[in-house]
Amino acid sequence: MVEPSDSDAVPAGASRCGFVALIGAPNAGKSTLLNRLIGAKVSIVTHKVQTTRALVRGIALRGNAQIVFVDTPGIFSPRRRLDTAMVRSAWSGAADADLVVLIADARKGLDEDARDIVARLGDIARPKYLALNKIDEMRRDKLLEISAQFNEAHAFAATFMISALTGDGVDDLFDAIAAAMPEGPWLYPEDQISDFPMRQLAAEITREKLYLRLHQELPYESHVETESWTEQKNGSVRVEQVIYVARDSQKGIVLGKGGRTIREIGAAAREELADILGQPVHLFLFVKVRERWADDPERYRELGLDFPGD
Repeated sequence: MVEPSDSDAVPAGASRCGFVALIGAPNAGKSTLLNRLIGAKVSIVTHKVQTTRALVRGIALRGNAQIVFVDTPGIFSPRRRLDTAMVRSAWSGAADADLVVLIADARKGLDEDARDIVARLGDIARPKYLALNKIDEMRRDKLLEISAQFNEAHAFAATFMISALTGDGVDDLFDAIAAAMPEGPWLYPEDQISDFPMRQLAAEITREKLYLRLHQELPYESHVETESWTEQKNGSVRVEQVIYVARDSQKGIVLGKGGRTIREIGAAAREELADILGQPVHLFLFVKVRERWADDPERYRELGLDFPGD
């Protein structure tokens, strides 16, 4: 992680800088939008709900504005301790931001999940934008109807129709966000796109490939940790990671017959990580059983989450 420094800052009179929280229900498209705004992958994307577990910060430049986007975990009704920690983290990220953008799946409209989130927005003393996502799958008259329903439930400062997947409408949202940022010096070097440590991003990339490969078979509680990261003399990097599962039966699922599944997961993660780093990667994956890891306070600290008590 590169820390902000005064030498990298742009003079206050010539710049804007602020934090923007992207909130919404699971699978609303927050991570897809964040990656498009940043222009690079800083948050993993899968069809599995609640993929994002901790606050992921992506840093983007738009004109004279440096914008620190915070991709928060999906907000939903928590059933487990980890769920509770994630939802609390999401609301904390929203409360600390200069601007909150609610990303809503236009196809679902103002459903129960969205209604619950909107009901709590009044508690946040920050400007709020509404971004109706996935408009490429909706008729315009229906979109206008859904927009009116959301704005009747909460007075949003602005509403945008977007498709995070195709990029439709994203530039308008981006411009409005940049203009709303407070005046002040940039906090990060111009070429920095995230404050996510590379070891943690590498673990997240592997977790993404794990979910994509075993979406229906693997329980939500699986976890990946980067155990070692060694820069080699030949310019490559050796990475060792452990995939933690809750039971022995899950270990067999991840390994696959003759180790085929874990090789496929490793190959996909290695390819993407090498592309991000711009150097060869030697990735070694191991699978271990760690029962009740979601009840271990140390795991929460690693994720940047507060451990909820009983």
